[in-house]
Amino acid sequence: MPEDFRTLPNKKKIINDPLYGFINIPSELIYDLVDHPYFQRLRRIRQLGLTFYVYPGANHTRFQHALGAAHLMSSALEVIARKDFPVSEAERDGAIAAILLHDIGHGPFSHALEHSIVETVDHEVLSRLFMDYLNRTTGGALEQAIGIFAGTCQRSFLHQLVSSQLDMDRLDYLNRDSFFTGVVEGVVGSERIIKMLRVVDDRLVVERKGIYSIEKYLISRRLMYWQVYLHKTVIAAEQMLVQALNRARGLAWNGTKLFTTPALQGFLNPGPLSENPLSDTDLLISSYSNLDDSDILAVLKVWAGHTDKVLSWLSYGIVNRQLFAIRFRKTPWEPETVEELRRGIRNRTGLSEEEARYLVFTDIISNNAYTGEEDQIQFLDNNGNLLPLSETSDIFNVPLLSRTDSRYFLCYPKGLFREEGNNPLSFSVKN
Repeated sequence: MPEDFRTLPNKKKIINDPLYGFINIPSELIYDLVDHPYFQRLRRIRQLGLTFYVYPGANHTRFQHALGAAHLMSSALEVIARKDFPVSEAERDGAIAAILLHDIGHGPFSHALEHSIVETVDHEVLSRLFMDYLNRTTGGALEQAIGIFAGTCQRSFLHQLVSSQLDMDRLDYLNRDSFFTGVVEGVVGSERIIKMLRVVDDRLVVERKGIYSIEKYLISRRLMYWQVYLHKTVIAAEQMLVQALNRARGLAWNGTKLFTTPALQGFLNPGPLSENPLSDTDLLISSYSNLDDSDILAVLKVWAGHTDKVLSWLSYGIVNRQLFAIRFRKTPWEPETVEELRRGIRNRTGLSEEEARYLVFTDIISNNAYTGEEDQIQFLDNNGNLLPLSETSDIFNVPLLSRTDSRYFLCYPKGLFREEGNNPLSFSVKN
């Protein structure tokens, strides 16, 4: 591949998308980014992690989502330009490139392993590292895109289209995830919302007549979190995956030899990628770019037969969908309850106290559909006044909508415990 890969021919392409129909690749720069191996890797990363264990159709990828978000970005910029707010060709390419690459830093199974492979680095940081690398190899062609992605560009509405409460990322993933899961509550009127967009004082706003579409959008987002993204079985499966990776890393650091793929090896074993990944960003990017879902599935299949009981139990359960039980409540689980379950595990299996912690664990999940204090959605009325959602909506209690709804979960292996009577918080160990 030449250092400046923009010299490739035949870059006028059309892609058939199940949501939007035919999508045009708008420029040579965007074609080159899509064609790059770093972006093509997103074909091998599921958009919704292990959600296919609940919704069998949820096998769509980050690649599809990124293309869809780029298509919506192109549509939004056309709408804004028609409303007497011109966008230059460079800004247009930059904004489309920014949304196209916004998820390029996702690792295997997307959010499921956000901090389990590169423990201290968010996917947004990795996305920026990928963009910096691509910018260097294209002679600075992504300077505009990086500014828009980072929010340092002069025209702030372009950054809002990439990352805000009403960005093209959310508009695409709600409809796309709804389509592939079959959860119709997630369907939003993205075309209608985009046609209602305006720019006022360099800020993205919505024409007031679009209020009903925005209300539906916010309701859909909240429902999709509880029905899909935070579904109890999805949480159980993904938490088991996290525990399996944690157990494997612990064994590797203690000298146990584990089967691993070349791409995953450096992130599990002691070394710069697992100890201080940002110390050598070129090494991090070159190694991370080879990781995808297939690496994790390959090691899980082998680990399912490992002599370590904890690793094999977790891995076998994920591969064969023998998932842990999970229970939710609105208050933290008492340490005594957690310890009782761990003690039961130890008594039944002979595992150590440390090993039992991988099999019985608790944490918290949160759902927040709208942030009322920061980055509010603003509406433009017929008199040119800007109004917040709280003064525009007839049905929303904005402080209530903005509240973070948190639930505490407790995860443990099925079959080892039974509930006593009608008390859902009372356990006993099966004999």
